[in-house]
Amino acid sequence: MTALPAAIASEDELRALLRARFAGTVAGDPADDRFLGLTARESQRYLHLVPALPTPAAVLVPIVDHAKELSVLLTERAPDLRHHAGQVSFPGGRLEPGDRDAVATALRETEEEIGLERRHVEVIGFLPGHLIISGYRVTPVVAFVKPGLALSLDPVEVASAFEVPLRHILNPANHRPRPRSLGGEDITLYDIPYGTHNIWGATAGMLITFYRFVMFGPDARRESEGG
Repeated sequence: MTALPAAIASEDELRALLRARFAGTVAGDPADDRFLGLTARESQRYLHLVPALPTPAAVLVPIVDHAKELSVLLTERAPDLRHHAGQVSFPGGRLEPGDRDAVATALRETEEEIGLERRHVEVIGFLPGHLIISGYRVTPVVAFVKPGLALSLDPVEVASAFEVPLRHILNPANHRPRPRSLGGEDITLYDIPYGTHNIWGATAGMLITFYRFVMFGPDARRESEGG
C-alpha cells in the first residue's frame, strides 16, 4: 500500500487533491460497484452474495473542513437498533420515494440523524456504489462540511458522533487486515481503528475505497493493491 505523498504537506494541498480527485465523478455506474471495499476486480468474486436487486441507499462522507486538520465525521449507531447496533457508520439510509437522487437521500438522512443542515454541506463527488450483504447498494456522497457546527443527534438512531483525522484514514499503516469467511470463501477485509473506536464492515470498506481514489484517482485501476 502507498502513503500520502510527502508533497501533500499542507491542508490546502490536501483540499486541492480531494477536489481534483472527485471532480467530474458521478453517482455510480453499476459496472464499477464494490463489495466491502474490495477492488472492482476482486469484488466480482463476491457479487453473488448480494441480492440481484439490492435496495438503493446513500450515505454522506462528510469531510469537516477544519483550517488546520481535515477530518471525517462518523457516527456510532444506537445500541438498541435492530440492525448494525453500535457500529460506526456514515449518516445515511435508503432512498425514499420523495428523494430526487442519491444526494437528496444523503442530505436528508444526515439532517434527520445528526441535525447537519444541507446548507452547510458542499458536495464534491461520489465513490462507486458499495454492495452490502444485508441487501443494499449504497452510493457514498463525498462532501466538505463547515467546521464548528452544533449537531443534534437523533437518539433513536445515533449514540454519538466523532471525528477522525483524514490523514489517519489515508495512512495505510492504520488499515488492519481482518480475515473473514464469506460464502465459503476466505476473504481479507480491513478495519481502521481510531482511539476507542473500531471502524469496520461497510464503513471501513468505503473508506478503503476513498483511500484508493485519493491516492490513485477515480480512473486508476490499482487491482494489485490489497487495501
